Amino acid sequence: MNYELLQALIEPLQYGFMQRSLVIAILVGMLCAVVGSYLMVQRLALLGDAISHSVLPGLAIAFLLGGNIFIGAFIAGVVSTMCIALIRTRSPIKEDAAMGIVFSAFFALGITLITVIQKENKIDLNHFLFGNILGVTAQDVRDTAIIAAIVFIVVFLLYKELLFYTFDPLGAQAAGLPVNRLNFGLMLLIALTIVASMKAVGVILVLSLLITPGATAYLLVKRLHEVMILGAVIGVISSISGMYLSYFYNLPSGPAIVLVVSALFLLALLFSPNYGILNHGKNYSQQKQ
Repeated sequence: MNYELLQALIEPLQYGFMQRSLVIAILVGMLCAVVGSYLMVQRLALLGDAISHSVLPGLAIAFLLGGNIFIGAFIAGVVSTMCIALIRTRSPIKEDAAMGIVFSAFFALGITLITVIQKENKIDLNHFLFGNILGVTAQDVRDTAIIAAIVFIVVFLLYKELLFYTFDPLGAQAAGLPVNRLNFGLMLLIALTIVASMKAVGVILVLSLLITPGATAYLLVKRLHEVMILGAVIGVISSISGMYLSYFYNLPSGPAIVLVVSALFLLALLFSPNYGILNHGKNYSQQKQ
């Protein structure tokens, strides 16, 4: 039985598209978990959602111009974060409202452009919305690997500064750290991560891969670096599992990956040694009270 299972797992990897999908699954699973840990700790899930929806116009315009869609999407993500910052600092509008305004406007523009492109060119761009990990090309793998390398290097070099800023922004400012630069840098990392994950899970579902692995790890371990490591493992397992589910059962890859990572979160929520609802959930509720 085990031999048959092993054969079933290895057999698809003889195909080039499955080998490329496996590389993307590993890179995206690790990348989303590491960057998403900062988002979750800072309670900025809405920011990730805003940026993920805001990249659509950039990739649509890049496609129209025949450019690199990764670069176009990244530029749109950066522009959206600048718009959010502008509204927040130059008006009485709160940050969460600014995010909602910007992401809905950018998303509407992106959907409109994609609809127009599909009508005129008779092509399907819906994989950008919902992901298609089995359809990645060698160029996609190369671009994703470059983005992942950049993000991992930046996180490694600025780990202590980002850690301090994440848990105590006021303390970091008092200590003389460039908090505005750190905040903008974190937004850039989020934008890069979302761009790298577009082909795997799509811009609509990428928030789940950004937040859920880290949230699952947060229920099981305490320190941020442990949350990142365990979250990366959970993200990779979820991405690979979703990839195989998509291959064997002809399911859309993005939703398959999200369903796996959501199931793992549910297990942690129910059975976590410290916070599990079916374990010590009552004790935790008493502590909160």
